[in-house]
Amino acid sequence: MQIFSRISVSLSHTSSSSSTALLFSKSLRPNFFHHLKNPFSYPIQPNRRRALFSSSPSMESAAVTVDSVADKLKKQSLGNDGSNSKRMLKLEELNWDHSFVRELPADPRTDTIPREVLHACYTKMLPSVEVENPQLVVWSESVAELLELDPKEFERPDFPLLFSGASPLVRAVPYAQNYGGHQFGMWAGQLGDGRAITLGEILNSKSERWELQLKGAGKTPYSRFADGLAVLRSSIREFLCSEAMHSLGIPTTRALCLVMTGKDVSRDMFYDGNPKDEPGAIVCRVAESFLRFGSYQLHASRGKEDLEIVRTLADYTIRHHFPHLENMSKSESISFSTGEEDDSVVDLTSNKYAAWAVEVAERTASTIARWQGVGFTHGVMNTDNMSVLGLTIDYGPFGFLDAFDPSFTPNTTDLPGRRYCFANQPDIGLWNVAQFATTLSTAQLLNDKEANYAMERYGIKFMDDYQAIMTKKLGLVKYNKHMIGELLKNMAVDKVDYTNFFRLLSNIKADPTIPDNQLLIPLKAALLDIGQERKEAWTSWVKSYIQELSTSGVSDDERKASMNSINPKYILRNYLCQSAIDAAEQDDFGEVRRLLKVMQRPFDEQPGMEKYARLPPAWAYRPGVGMLSCSS
Repeated sequence: MQIFSRISVSLSHTSSSSSTALLFSKSLRPNFFHHLKNPFSYPIQPNRRRALFSSSPSMESAAVTVDSVADKLKKQSLGNDGSNSKRMLKLEELNWDHSFVRELPADPRTDTIPREVLHACYTKMLPSVEVENPQLVVWSESVAELLELDPKEFERPDFPLLFSGASPLVRAVPYAQNYGGHQFGMWAGQLGDGRAITLGEILNSKSERWELQLKGAGKTPYSRFADGLAVLRSSIREFLCSEAMHSLGIPTTRALCLVMTGKDVSRDMFYDGNPKDEPGAIVCRVAESFLRFGSYQLHASRGKEDLEIVRTLADYTIRHHFPHLENMSKSESISFSTGEEDDSVVDLTSNKYAAWAVEVAERTASTIARWQGVGFTHGVMNTDNMSVLGLTIDYGPFGFLDAFDPSFTPNTTDLPGRRYCFANQPDIGLWNVAQFATTLSTAQLLNDKEANYAMERYGIKFMDDYQAIMTKKLGLVKYNKHMIGELLKNMAVDKVDYTNFFRLLSNIKADPTIPDNQLLIPLKAALLDIGQERKEAWTSWVKSYIQELSTSGVSDDERKASMNSINPKYILRNYLCQSAIDAAEQDDFGEVRRLLKVMQRPFDEQPGMEKYARLPPAWAYRPGVGMLSCSS
């Protein structure tokens, strides 16, 4: 069964050897996007069979779904539940739970000697970072609210010691997770938490489960030849982007706080043999779970002896993070037709793993559609960097689009083939979902039809969400493929700033009588240095756009408000991060904190903060600012 005409995956598990060979085969490298001719066309769509599981909504209902989910995400941690009586806790009062270490197989050893860790999901491990007068750089009020942690706790003299890992937190049970993954399309074997140590899980009063993890806390058995540490530069980027993405309404891991260790760390940023000392730092990351596609892949790769661990880990994940799939009743509403000659129907309620695979695929597709909507490029979409909860995870050499370039990659390591460039992200998401589905098939949790259906749902969900997002970004009432395609082609030709253009677009009036020589005035700040021929191309597009708006029946003010609620004014451009990093390396943390505040309200005008919406200066394109390496 073929999902897209350019990708066909055989998922036979008649023999473990054939399945394992498929699981770690060379990258399929699908390419559904024609980067420059039509950067966001999707010419080969999934065969829309009679899919009754999460059936595809109309564009109008899809837009409502995108809005409601984004609104829920933005309100998630802002205390908007109408309750002001919630008791805030001291660190010693946090309600720790340790389901991961309690319910999953452990490494019998606890040392940090690099090694293959077999038949285990984690290794218990104490942080080993060295500190000298550690300092709290910044913290997130909204994440503290999630944990119901009293803000006064951040004023404690011992707080930097506790959240650097130098002093133990009461009742924490630290461990490093074991996982593998495909890196740049090739199977890399065991990887694991090489510099991240999870402290445990916090249950708040709503019974929400939040893992706390220290990134840069020292060596683990998965560190290989690295030191297990992190530098201030990369830690600031991860902290700020975690919180910025959340405020944009994009599923993401969060960040509670950032601590400077007071010790230097040596880093060769460009892998050119010229390491230098940089300030060390640690981010406390927070997420419902840090499980990745690679968490399951590793055990499936090790043959029959570890296949049962895949099932155990899947059961754990469903029990704690997808509990609605545990007790499904048979229903035609979550069945699908295979579309084959016998038109057989598979009811997903008969296999919770199949329903789970479909939900993982759809969550992944939805998150990547949101990335494309705001111009975010992850940079390292390896399968060990793909969350099974559909979260954006592991902020390394990420970048938001400045000038619109579908082939943009922020990762210097990715430059030769641009596998992870902006336009390729939806394709890579599908490729990664295929590896995940193959893993579950290898463990005999899915059959071929179920695995293929999960991949098909990825394609349908991505297109539904992406089209809904782009429709709202343009203020249209229905999706217009030609209009959006022509717009993106024009933006690519003239290298138009992605964020600023869409923000300015809301100033266009739906008035077909506006003279041609005035049509581009609202977009003047975005259409820089274009000649007469390009002005004519843009004028033609704006005229057709106004014609479309004039038939919508939506007022200019109503449309502007709607567009400004999805088109941010402020994004975390790399040069803004670098300015904050430069100041922090001189012990001035004010810019990090100001930037956090601005990025927490990306859709608001924020008078006085306009400098944070400016185009990048010339120095923003120097090495180490606009593009970074995986070591960053």
